[in-house]
Amino acid sequence: MNKAIFYHAGCPVCISAEQQVLEALDRQRFEIEIVHLGEEPTRISEAENAGVKSVPALILDDNVFHINFGASITDLK
Repeated sequence: MNKAIFYHAGCPVCISAEQQVLEALDRQRFEIEIVHLGEEPTRISEAENAGVKSVPALILDDNVFHINFGASITDLK
């Protein structure tokens, strides 16, 4: 099964994107993980290493998709 990781910071832009992404992804094809970087700041470096530059961002099969713009990853540090 493919993995999808959705990183966000809890802002309104992020929450809206999270809801839409969760509705759109096929849970039969993707194992979905939601990471709230405001609540899990220890995972910021993980997100950076994966190529995330701003949140909300979705990683599908090691490809980063930046969705709209809620906050820069450096602002979350």
